[in-house]
Amino acid sequence: MARLKTPARVWDSVTLCLRNAGARPVSLSARALTTTATSTTTPPATVPQRIPRPPLASRIPTAPGLRVPRVAAHLAPSPALTTLYAFPALEPLRFLTYPASHLRVPLRRDILHRAVIYEGDATRQGTASTKWRGDVHGSNRKIRPQKGTGRARLGDKKSPMLRGGGVAFGPKPRDFATGLNRKIYDLAWRTALSYRWRRGELVVVDSLEMETVEEKEVREAYVRKVLGRIGLGHEGGRSMFVTMERRDTLFDVLGGKEKGRHGRKGGRDGRAVTVKDVDVKNLLQMKRVVVEEKALNWLLRRHQSDVQVPRRLVRRKAAGVQEAVQQVVDEAVDGAIEAVDETADEVVDAENIMGTTDAPTKA
Repeated sequence: MARLKTPARVWDSVTLCLRNAGARPVSLSARALTTTATSTTTPPATVPQRIPRPPLASRIPTAPGLRVPRVAAHLAPSPALTTLYAFPALEPLRFLTYPASHLRVPLRRDILHRAVIYEGDATRQGTASTKWRGDVHGSNRKIRPQKGTGRARLGDKKSPMLRGGGVAFGPKPRDFATGLNRKIYDLAWRTALSYRWRRGELVVVDSLEMETVEEKEVREAYVRKVLGRIGLGHEGGRSMFVTMERRDTLFDVLGGKEKGRHGRKGGRDGRAVTVKDVDVKNLLQMKRVVVEEKALNWLLRRHQSDVQVPRRLVRRKAAGVQEAVQQVVDEAVDGAIEAVDETADEVVDAENIMGTTDAPTKA
């Protein structure tokens, strides 16, 4: 049987079309592309279609108490996936997921700048105080005549031009604190955490509790050796440790609030603070942030006032709260009424008993 040969220009056009369509280039040979006139095409084998599974992040429950904005499924961004480690071994325990509105916030340098300035202004003491001209003790007598001496004009001895006089326009105690919208400040918190998470510098651990060591020198050497072995020490960059509550061993070494000999707070390997003492500037200062799972959840729950929730859910929650309050009030009123009724019955019984005893006996 004679074979049908296809011209070479046809296969050249086919190859060009495949390349334009983005297909993988395939080497086509004349022998492989020739077909017989009597060849029959066999139907392709039926391959069972595989049901696509949802992504891993959507199958892991999120932390409780976080506001999740309702968005259409095809528009909702995927949640943030992170790993929970065991401290100090840093062995992975399980995955954690957080809404995209909490740990996938885009970087806003202007928001971070406003938050850092707001925190810095709030920490200024503003206790500088000087004596103005009216605060200096002394007489108001003019030192010398206004004219005739050939010297400069002077008033009393409290003049700022004289030694021992007042200070012209000197500082007085005042408050340097500035205002910032609560929603903007909460957005700055989540922006800082998202920035750390996106760069892989947010380490979430179960707990930062360490073994108790009595001697101070041994305790410092122990903490330094543990942090250096797992790459969280001074060699890999100082770390910010955020805990839910005070951890004695870690805070005794890294929990100093005063600046040390190196001119920085904390210790040589980093600084340890609780969730109530940390601020946005601390999250951006050091090489990485090591935070406990409970502390991270607490921070995200506390700083989510700008996350919008559908009005239907708000109304439902308000209606539920109102019903619960009304039920408590009704129960309290019913209990008070029952108590009053019981007291009235007891009073009536007592009066009846007293009336029977005081009544005169008939002959």
